[in-house]
Amino acid sequence: MRVGASPGGLVAVDWAEPAAVVQRPSESGNSCPAEERDRARHWAELAASELSEYFEGRRYTFSVPVCLQGTPFQMAVWRALMDIPYGQTRSYKDVAVAVGRPRAVRAVGQANRANPLAIVVPCHRVVGASGQLVGYDGDRTDLKRALLNLEQGLGLLAGSELAPLAGTCRGRVSATDVRLIRRG
Repeated sequence: MRVGASPGGLVAVDWAEPAAVVQRPSESGNSCPAEERDRARHWAELAASELSEYFEGRRYTFSVPVCLQGTPFQMAVWRALMDIPYGQTRSYKDVAVAVGRPRAVRAVGQANRANPLAIVVPCHRVVGASGQLVGYDGDRTDLKRALLNLEQGLGLLAGSELAPLAGTCRGRVSATDVRLIRRG
């Protein structure tokens, strides 16, 4: 997994390798002040620690602040996703209703696809109308199944692609991995 942070909080969690902070230069092209870099590093390290605890089955919510940017509709969908309790699922239709746009089921799917904070904004908890697993990180329903299994008390099953992640996020973010990500 890869974690990205700004001085204001978490801005990216994705399935890229390795488990490190997203490396993007500051938008101004100038080197960032040490204080801002240290704050971003703090949030990235906190997120890495919390993700490790999640994969170990010891964390059900995240305390790291998030800095989401998107359209008003995307923001509403992402807030609704964060309201889905650990271990539970909702359909795309349920989320569309929750954001006051009951006919926007496909748009909810697109907002899920644009979610920059995998796991922390739990788009893996959204399933098809009849409970089928559809769409996750492209076509990675195996990841969605593994995350839901973890949350439903089945643990990270041996052979699961996620099993090696338990305990491996923490400590894999180093000072050299941090680049400031400026967000408006």
